[in-house]
Amino acid sequence: MDDLLQEFIAETRETLEALSGEIVGWEADPSDRARLDSIFRFVHTIKGSCGFLDLPRLARLSHAAEDALAAVRGGDRVPDSALVSAILAIIDRIGDLVEAIDAGESLDDGGEALLIAALDAASSATPATPADLATPALPDAAALAATAQRAGHKRSVRLSVDLLDRMMSGVSDMVLARNQLARHLRQIEDPRLEAMLERLSLSVDELRDTVTRTRMQRVEALFSALPRLARDSAASLGKAVSLVIEGGDVELDREMIELLRDPLVHIVRNAVDHGLEDRADRILAGKTGTGELRVVARQAGNLIIIDIVDDGRGVDTDRLVAKILRDQPSRAAELRGLDEEGRLRLIFEPGLSSRDEVTALSGRGVGMDVVKANVEQAGGRISLVNRPGQGLTVSLEVPLTLAILNAVLVDAAGTRFAVPRQSVDEIVAVDGGAVRVDRVGAGSVVLLRGQRLPMVELGDLLDRAPAEPPRYLAIVSLREGRFALALDGVRDTQELVVKPAAPAVMRAGIYAGQMLPDDGLPILLLDCSGIAAKAGLTFEQVQVQATAAVAVEAVRALLFLDVDGERRLIVSDAVDRIEKVAAGAVRSLAGGTWLTIDGRSVPVWAGQGVVAETVRTVLRLQADGLELAYPVEEAMEIVPLPGELAPAADPHGVIAGLAVIDGEPIELVDPLALFGALPVAAERPLCLLHGSEGAWMEAFLKPTIEQAGYRVVRAIAPGERAAVALAIDEEADSAPAPALRLSRTRGQPLYRYDRGALIAALKEHRA
Repeated sequence: MDDLLQEFIAETRETLEALSGEIVGWEADPSDRARLDSIFRFVHTIKGSCGFLDLPRLARLSHAAEDALAAVRGGDRVPDSALVSAILAIIDRIGDLVEAIDAGESLDDGGEALLIAALDAASSATPATPADLATPALPDAAALAATAQRAGHKRSVRLSVDLLDRMMSGVSDMVLARNQLARHLRQIEDPRLEAMLERLSLSVDELRDTVTRTRMQRVEALFSALPRLARDSAASLGKAVSLVIEGGDVELDREMIELLRDPLVHIVRNAVDHGLEDRADRILAGKTGTGELRVVARQAGNLIIIDIVDDGRGVDTDRLVAKILRDQPSRAAELRGLDEEGRLRLIFEPGLSSRDEVTALSGRGVGMDVVKANVEQAGGRISLVNRPGQGLTVSLEVPLTLAILNAVLVDAAGTRFAVPRQSVDEIVAVDGGAVRVDRVGAGSVVLLRGQRLPMVELGDLLDRAPAEPPRYLAIVSLREGRFALALDGVRDTQELVVKPAAPAVMRAGIYAGQMLPDDGLPILLLDCSGIAAKAGLTFEQVQVQATAAVAVEAVRALLFLDVDGERRLIVSDAVDRIEKVAAGAVRSLAGGTWLTIDGRSVPVWAGQGVVAETVRTVLRLQADGLELAYPVEEAMEIVPLPGELAPAADPHGVIAGLAVIDGEPIELVDPLALFGALPVAAERPLCLLHGSEGAWMEAFLKPTIEQAGYRVVRAIAPGERAAVALAIDEEADSAPAPALRLSRTRGQPLYRYDRGALIAALKEHRA
């Protein structure tokens, strides 16, 4: 009997999960006889099982719901909102009882009689007309036969998640053994053994794919509770909401579905609460009285993308900035430098909301930092597309499964490791001139584009002395903050199977498991959060100190040694990066001085007695799509800029004034004057990276696009217009500008890895 009871509990949970959505859909379309029949069968099944297992309270509740649904099927009752609400209340009570039975707890039966009475009271007071009493047409015989045939062929069995994990672990061991065998057989060079190995490899790969599929579940299991959630949220606020769900047949790892459940509920509730306007406000804005909320799932490569789109008011970024300024006035300089995308991402700051008042539901922004953290914990990312006055799109990108992770293979502390790809913002070369490593006491600090980051060396955590200074730095981003991880080398990026490591290894606190790369030699997966904790990084204190520092020093400047031997300053926000250039890269041509870099020419400031052939270091300056190289002898340090400056004698020159640093007057260079004095200052046309592959295109194609003479953006700022858009073929039609279609298939026109073809297409479009 215990086995039957557990099976009943599992089946009832699944039934109830799907039932709420079916009822809300039926309420929207009472004439949908097929959906009504489906709901009736669900309730009837629950009632029958309750009677067999001697569960009288469950049987009484399900029997009352069944009688009401039977009356509707017979035309004796009208499926109005009162009836639907009463049925939903009974279903909620059935769910509570099932959970209590599973936990072995008792649940007070108070109120169950009132629920049944409310169901009876929900009967329509309007007498049924003859037309109402007419029984709707049943599905035809062919449809019933097709349904029966599909049901007859569908077979399923319940497996525990632990068993699935053990199966995946066993298959991973087989892959490892196969790879080791292949490496040895390649030395023998026996064609017969190679043929047998090929057959074995195909079988192992197919088995691995099959076992991976057993962890997958249709994403409709994640969406099933959304219709009820949207309905109840809208009803509590007096709003009308139409929910559209697409892509429920997309499959996702079961564990991933559980990790996404709470973030999705939070986003949908916020969209109904603060995204969609009240009916009166919508009508005044020229919209329909019923707000529309769309939840769309789709697969893109090894990612699942879930878009939550509303047609409401969007996010008021000005209000976000104003609220931060009111609470933290010391951040004024930082907020002024943010572009629209940066302002929008302020929504992820803890406790921030675009609304001033508190409603019954959480406001947009409240808890969004937790939503972002949960999505990133699942190996995904969250992005926003804001349309002021028209709505907001929240996109969740997550991997298909947590059992297979995209990882970067690196060398550190004399050993090979794997680092989760989603934790790494970028990897920079130490000798590339973009970073500077300073020793501070027993630790190290990295200066990257004006930002100071703590550096962690794995050798210190593993009690190994570093053999040589690091060659690369992985900039790791966590919820608490960012830090630089010292690396000896970077090998490759692979999708690898994740397995638990031995308990003794996991106790070190810096590993998340082990992985199996293509060479068959297991490597350890680093836990970036564990590394930060082990190294004693305290991001909270750093943030407090930074906030306090901003209150004293609103603006920072780069102190550098100019080519004429004088020390000068320039606002650090104007410096995109510090670049070492090769001999001969700077030349005087066509009446100006130019830097040839990345396959294109950048204008060079030729003042202060610059000799082109001697330039070895430049400051790369950018402003509104313009770019300029400023030659220097050496970049020295970032210093606070005093609040008061002595004005320059020549208001039309490039020197803005004098700042006193450590008792010495130092000239401050005016970046706006530098750009104004350019011999050529034509703005480059915009190229928009459109669609779900925008991040990939930015990482791989940005240098190529810039070489073709364009400025690359991921989103169009107000008042701007893109000259061309790049998009994967199936997403090109939705681009807001003329689009070039990139193909994923080699040999097709404009294959996305064909650099020459892309440059030619961009230049042809520009011409």
